[in-house]
Amino acid sequence: MRFLGGHYAFPGGKVDATDLAPESRALCQGLSAEAAERTFPGMGGVPALGYWVTAIRELFEEAGILVASDEAGRPIDPRDPDVASRLERCRKALMAGERSLAALLTAEGWFFDLRSLRCLCHFITPVASPIRFSARFFLSPLPDGQEPRLFHEETSEGFWIGPAEGYRRFRSGEMAMAEPGEYSLGYLAQFDSYEAVRAHHADGRHKFEGVTERIDFYGPGYDWATATWKFDKPLWHP
Repeated sequence: MRFLGGHYAFPGGKVDATDLAPESRALCQGLSAEAAERTFPGMGGVPALGYWVTAIRELFEEAGILVASDEAGRPIDPRDPDVASRLERCRKALMAGERSLAALLTAEGWFFDLRSLRCLCHFITPVASPIRFSARFFLSPLPDGQEPRLFHEETSEGFWIGPAEGYRRFRSGEMAMAEPGEYSLGYLAQFDSYEAVRAHHADGRHKFEGVTERIDFYGPGYDWATATWKFDKPLWHP
C-alpha cells in the first residue's frame, strides 16, 4: 500500500459519500442523529452518523462481519444458511462496486445496528505526514454467529490477538503499527475484559485523541515514562 504498507492496523477506511447519504442515515437503528451530533460536535455540516456507517461498512468489507439488524431490531443471524448466503452475496456486490451498502441492506430488509458501537479514540495525522486524515475508532462486541474472515483485496494477513499481547509485540519490534494502533492497544491492555472497557466508555465519549505531533489524553492515568496507563484501581492483570 502507498501509505503505512506493512503496518498492522484495525479494520477501517475512508468515509464515502454513500455513508453520509440520506438513504444510509435512514437505515440507522439504535442511535439518533441528534445523539451522534452530540458525540461528534462541530462537524461543519457533515452528518456525524456517517462515521458509524463507515465503521460498519469497513468492518464488513475487510473482515466479513456485518453489524446489522432486521426491522424489529433483532440482530441478523448468519447461523441461518439463508442469511449466510445473503451476507456473502451482499459483500461480493459491495466489493465489486455494484451497489452501495445502504441499497444492499434495503433490498434485504436489514438496517445498520449502531447500538453496539462505542467511541474509543480520535486521531489526526501529524502535519508532516504525506497523507493527512482524521480517524475515529469504535469498540464493539463480535455479533453472535459471526466470525472474522481474511480477504486479500486490501490486507495480506489478519488475526485475533489480545490487546496486551499485541502491545507486547509492538514494543518488542515484532509488529509495526502507527500511533493509532499502538496507543489503542496500550490503552485496551489495561482492562481485564471487554465488559470492563465498555463500562468505562458508558458515556459514549472517546477517552483520548492524537492531535498533530502530540497525544492528548483525557483524564488521569497515563505515564509517559513507561508508556502505560495507571489507574487508581488496577484494571488489568497479567
